[in-house]
This record gives sequence, structure tokens and C-alpha cells, in this order.
Amino acid sequence: MTNPQQEDQSFPSQHQERQPGRQTEMHPKPQAEARSYLPAGKLKGRKAIVTGGDSGIGRAVAIMFAKEGADVAIVYAEEHKDAETTAQLVRETGRQCLLLSGDIGNKENCDAFVARSVDALGGLDILVNNAGEQHPAKTIEEISEQQLVQTFRTNLFGTFFMTQAALPHLKSGDAIVNCCSVTAYRGSSHLVDYAATKGALVAFTRSLSGQLASSGIRVNGVAPGPIWTPLIPATFEAEEVAQFGKKVPMGRAGQPDEVGPCFVFLASDDASYMTGQILHPNGGEIINS
Repeated sequence: MTNPQQEDQSFPSQHQERQPGRQTEMHPKPQAEARSYLPAGKLKGRKAIVTGGDSGIGRAVAIMFAKEGADVAIVYAEEHKDAETTAQLVRETGRQCLLLSGDIGNKENCDAFVARSVDALGGLDILVNNAGEQHPAKTIEEISEQQLVQTFRTNLFGTFFMTQAALPHLKSGDAIVNCCSVTAYRGSSHLVDYAATKGALVAFTRSLSGQLASSGIRVNGVAPGPIWTPLIPATFEAEEVAQFGKKVPMGRAGQPDEVGPCFVFLASDDASYMTGQILHPNGGEIINS
């Protein structure tokens, strides 16, 4: 990986009409392979599920987990081409990769995803709740009931359902890592419903961590700032995409492989004394919460 700070981080104007977006259609492609990443066997022999693992942050996490020695099950909606690419990259590390397609907003799906993962991989040690969607609206009146329900179903209900299904298989030393967002802390005037789901995920992370602390299962989160993922061209108009990420102190958007190490850390024994905490790879935005 080249140093992103040494490159022009302006993105060509582009827009995708469908959520959650396709990495295959982006230019430039997000950096997820982390070629300079130096693994140390931090997750050797472990079994992980990564929702939204087909692209973006989820792809980077899946690849880094595999490089650290974990077998990975990837849950995704229907971005089959992206998912196959991620699976190939995971398998090139010598680890197993199981692909599971479907809507995590459906509890029966989540039960099946976990059951199939445990059966195929031989157990479960790590759950990464990363899948999400967002739909901009200038005013709260523009947010339809259908959009509100859909956003909460994917971002919050899906996390609940996946966690409920995973918990019977987790044991002391295992980890749950939730993908939150900087919007949970500073809000977002054009993503009100999305920010509300991410605020709920922070509260969920903190609350569940207390509930599970005595069992030795750690629950933490990562709250990224502006990261170049398929959600961006699928959310914003082309001219907004061209300016994406420039307002943070570092003056650029982050790449998925700059976020992935946070998930590795929280999933590994390196974070054995951390639970209920949130990491903030956000380009320098100060979060006092």
C-alpha cells in the first residue's frame, strides 16, 4: 500500500443508483488488500463472521483476519461479484472463506447464517457486525416510513439478530466488534436516520459489553470517519463524491485498509482488557465522548 497522504485524494465524479453499492464499479477502487500489512498470527485458528464482508471495510477486515490466521464467513446482500473477489483474496492467504447471501434484517436469515458458518468452519470465535446502509435526506420530512424501517432493520436489527444467533457459540476470550460511525458522536444533518442507528449501536455496544463481561466475551466497536467504500457513490451525487473526505483535519478520506487494523486489534488478545470501547479512525476529528 502506498501512503495515501502522498497522493491526490480527490475522487472522480461518480454515482451509483443502488444501495449498498458495488466496488467493481468504483474508480479508483478502495484499498482493501493491505499489501504492506505485516501479520503476526494474532487470530491463528479462529473462526469469524463478517457481515458486509463483500467490499469496503468488510473486505479489508476479512482479508486482514485471514492474514492473521482466521477462517472467515462473509455475509452480504446480493453483490455476488464483489463477494467472489473477496473470497478469492481470503483463500489466497490459505484460509477458508464461506459466502452467505441474504438480508440480515431477517432474523431467520441470521440464525441460518450463523448455523451454516459454525458447521462449515467448525466453530465461531469472532463476530463483526459491519453491514450497513444510508440514504441522504435534506429534511426529516423526506424520510419515508419505509426508508426509516429499512435503515434500522439493516443497521440495528441485523446487528441484534446476528449477535443473538452467535452468542450460544461464543465463549470466554471471544469477541464481538460492531461498526459504528463518527455520525453517532457529531450527528449528520443529511443522514439523520443513519446517524440514529449508529448512535443506537454505540449504546448497544456499551450495554452488551457490561452484560457479557463476566462471561469473558468482549464487545467493542469502531467508529470510522469518511472512508472510501461503495456506500459513498451509492449515497451521494457525483459532485459531492468528488469532494468526499476533504473536510476532516487530515484533508482526505480514509481507505478501508486503514480501518481494518482496528478490527484486528479488538478481535485479538491484544485487546484483552478492553470492552465497551470505541476506536475512532476518522482523519483527526476530535470526539469527546
